[in-house]
Amino acid sequence: MAGFRSLARQVRDPHNDLALRRYSLRKCLERFAPYGHRATWDHLCARAGFGPEDRAPEPARLVAALDELEEARAVWLGYEAEFADRRRREKHHGLRRPGTVDHWHRCTWGGCGIAWCDDPHTHPAEPLADVLRKLIAALEREPGTHCPVCSDADITWNPDLGHEPWAGPVCTGCGILVPQPVLAPAALIRARQSAPAGRALVTA
Repeated sequence: MAGFRSLARQVRDPHNDLALRRYSLRKCLERFAPYGHRATWDHLCARAGFGPEDRAPEPARLVAALDELEEARAVWLGYEAEFADRRRREKHHGLRRPGTVDHWHRCTWGGCGIAWCDDPHTHPAEPLADVLRKLIAALEREPGTHCPVCSDADITWNPDLGHEPWAGPVCTGCGILVPQPVLAPAALIRARQSAPAGRALVTA
């Protein structure tokens, strides 16, 4: 099975036919898709200027989409390396019990669904790398009450997500599943109270 970098080379290779280059870009999303496969594809298409169903986009637009995806992947790989190093240090000092950030990180291992968007057509408009930098910064500071990506305070609890943790707080502004570790307890309570009747106590 081809890895991300091998697929990226196929996207960039001008000797490959356009169908293979587009297919290889889609396959890259099986290795790294911050919003989930469908939402990340929709985002990249919109940013690069070609339609999700366009079977013959301009090669330069495919490469532009790949450039954005690669930059975001580099940001995430840097975070994962720092995360792994921190966990090693904690274990060395006898801290074995994983925290809430660790649970969130497990659900996003490999870079799929980091900022899950359950609606594939509702996602942040900013470059993927910028969104991930905002999320990472939020994970490294005290929990707050707003979406770390768009700063919207309207966060509602979705009890039926299509991605683990299967339920959680969703920003109505940009559509991401907000990582619970970045939200203060009061914000999580408000989000759960917004869930459909009889399902507000569902937890991740």
